[in-house]
Amino acid sequence: MIRGITLAACLCCCGLATAAQDLTIPVQLVAVQFTTLSAELPGKIDRITVKEGERFKGGRVLVGFDCTIQQAQVQEASAVLAAAEKSKAVHKRLLELHATGTLEAEKSVWDAEVAQAKLNSARAAASKCIIVAPFSGRVAEQKARAFQYVQVGQPILDILDDSAFNAEFIVPSSALSTLKAGSQLQIVVHETGKLYPAKVARIGAKIDAVSHSMKVVAEIRGDYPELVAGMTGRLQFTPIPP
Repeated sequence: MIRGITLAACLCCCGLATAAQDLTIPVQLVAVQFTTLSAELPGKIDRITVKEGERFKGGRVLVGFDCTIQQAQVQEASAVLAAAEKSKAVHKRLLELHATGTLEAEKSVWDAEVAQAKLNSARAAASKCIIVAPFSGRVAEQKARAFQYVQVGQPILDILDDSAFNAEFIVPSSALSTLKAGSQLQIVVHETGKLYPAKVARIGAKIDAVSHSMKVVAEIRGDYPELVAGMTGRLQFTPIPP
């Protein structure tokens, strides 16, 4: 939602009440994909491989933790599983030779399954020792530092995909008779001074009862590397020829 903008101001400045075709209202650019990467286990950050503003590819390791304990637990669980598998094999052979009972042989199988489950659990915990980029993009903000101890859920990096943007804006409910999903728009971005084509992607599901307004999201159509999340501008509801 755009700060400092009231519906009354929009109505006064843009003349929305008189002609829907002449709509000119404030917009804000928002990355289509953005998220906060947080710690999934308590521990000390060993390294952060990116800095604020830096670009990265999807799948890259962005954060690594000191996981000496988790790695040791994996090694321990692996050793326990190896011993359990050996015991299972021995009991199987003894059962074939009628040198042991069925219960003992079955217990060795269960012990091996439990050991395998514990190894899987240890490996799952160890996998949380790194944070991998879920998509390609840039670092918007770094919220923790290397060698800092963090708790589960503590934010570390804000990241976003700056390859695609949405334009978010608020319109009076009276404009909804003209503004539809798929409507083509023009957006003037203040920081660049350029005009960009957009298309309405989503219209809010509920009208605010107090302001009689609704949030609308439009997609910026095209590849524009100069655009940055957080830029503002104005939207002109003037149909663009197909």
